[in-house]
Amino acid sequence: MDEVTDKTEIVKDYYGKELQSMHDLKTGACSCSDELKHATIREIESQLDDEILQRFYGCGSPIPPALEGCKVLDLGCGTGKDVFIASRLAGQNGFALGVDMTEEQINIAMKHRDSQMKKFGFSEPNVDFKIGYIEDLNELGIKDNSIDIVMSNCVINLSDNKRKVFSEIFRVLKPGGELYFSDVFSGRRVPAQFANDPLLHSECLGGAMYVEDFRRMLIKMGCPDYRVVASHKIKINNPRIETKVGMVDFYSITVRLFKLGNLEDICEDYGQVAVYRGSIAGYPHAFELDDHHRFITGKPMLVCGNTASMLQDTRYAGHFDVKGDRSVHYGPFNCAPAHEKRQSDDESGGACC
Repeated sequence: MDEVTDKTEIVKDYYGKELQSMHDLKTGACSCSDELKHATIREIESQLDDEILQRFYGCGSPIPPALEGCKVLDLGCGTGKDVFIASRLAGQNGFALGVDMTEEQINIAMKHRDSQMKKFGFSEPNVDFKIGYIEDLNELGIKDNSIDIVMSNCVINLSDNKRKVFSEIFRVLKPGGELYFSDVFSGRRVPAQFANDPLLHSECLGGAMYVEDFRRMLIKMGCPDYRVVASHKIKINNPRIETKVGMVDFYSITVRLFKLGNLEDICEDYGQVAVYRGSIAGYPHAFELDDHHRFITGKPMLVCGNTASMLQDTRYAGHFDVKGDRSVHYGPFNCAPAHEKRQSDDESGGACC
């Protein structure tokens, strides 16, 4: 058994057999908090069967708004908590698909599918689950340019071929489609001895992506601009493990990016202005694109060319009035990308979901 296969089997066994609830986790990397969940998501979550919640592990709340009628794919869906929430938001005309390599987790999701559909009042199921690997979505029959939104909750770090995962994501996303995911990132490259440690890897620490390597990988894949929606320093909550790996700073970061062909590697100023209409369900007063773009309903806001594209060339187009184009250039836009902001060393807080 090679090293990658060995790690995969260890992770499958860890989440399928060893962990029976969130209380069995050894660190705080995949613990959850309600702090940043939108009220709509909390309300839907309250309708989910207990077993789905008790055996679900995640480090964020990677469920974007404006999902009505959309086709959503959740990578590493576990027991399906986020899939069911997305299915409720997508509505009877939308569809949500969850993929996970752990059979025990998928079995729980399928076990509760019919009861959840009944609770949501759907006459036909708009959700499905498949056992498979997020590095090979083609094997599951997921076609090119077929998905509106890809989500993932603290799973991509577990893959030893992250480039393949993101390659598959960009393949299946429709033009203008969105990747919205939460994961564990690190402020430095995780030393090899920790990356290869079975427990640290399974607890989502060993495979954490160094934020700058993540940025560089996306640039090489044709995506020069991603946005941070939320970021919190992770408390490991295990003195023995913290002593072992405490030189590495870990963060739970929620990221959104879009499959767009006209993004530039820095923010450029074309004199464009965006106005939010207040029309996204659950967001009547303001909408936050990321941690430094908060659009107040009706208020004109200067935006860079990349932000303008994210608002007018995606499913958010119907919710914004964007004035101006790229015919006149005024130089760099004074807007620091979110990934250049660093957490202060004394900032604390558990990973949230």
